[in-house]
Amino acid sequence: MNYATIKNCDIANGPGVRVSLFVSGCTHHCKGCFNEVAWDFDYGQPFTSETIQTILDMMKPGYIKGLTLLGGEPFEPQNQGPIVELLRQVKKAYPDKSIWAFSGYLFEKITSGTLGDWAVTREFLSSLDVLVDGPFVEEKKNLALRFRGSENQRLIDVPATLASGKIVLWEDWQAKGKGLKEWKK
Repeated sequence: MNYATIKNCDIANGPGVRVSLFVSGCTHHCKGCFNEVAWDFDYGQPFTSETIQTILDMMKPGYIKGLTLLGGEPFEPQNQGPIVELLRQVKKAYPDKSIWAFSGYLFEKITSGTLGDWAVTREFLSSLDVLVDGPFVEEKKNLALRFRGSENQRLIDVPATLASGKIVLWEDWQAKGKGLKEWKK
């Protein structure tokens, strides 16, 4: 896997100050994509064990609230294995920091078992706190939306969704005044 960039003080792709990894490779090719250069799987730099250590070091400060995965497309089958290895290490080092991912795939497609090795996909998904799903649709672009680019995209509370068997939107528990840690109990 290659990655396009790593941002160490990102405030646009999840709550608080975050570290964001932009992976390379995407087959969606959404019209109006903000990161078209990352469609190419060969773009950027190789993702290595040193890259993982860099991300872990960037996440160390207490003001960093979590990690966000974007792209490109994190759920492309060839990207999932290296990301899962990163997530294992992040969860071990920072169990209280949140993990978000953005995907052009719908949650239903991700959970269908058709995106490569299902065991890897399942581990990836179960490591997330929030999944922003759905392709960017230029005709539904809305700059007033929080943490997403178009109105078709959903912010899914992954642990609550997996526990209940139905989609639970992140706004639902946030609007009730519950924090992420309350939902993890």
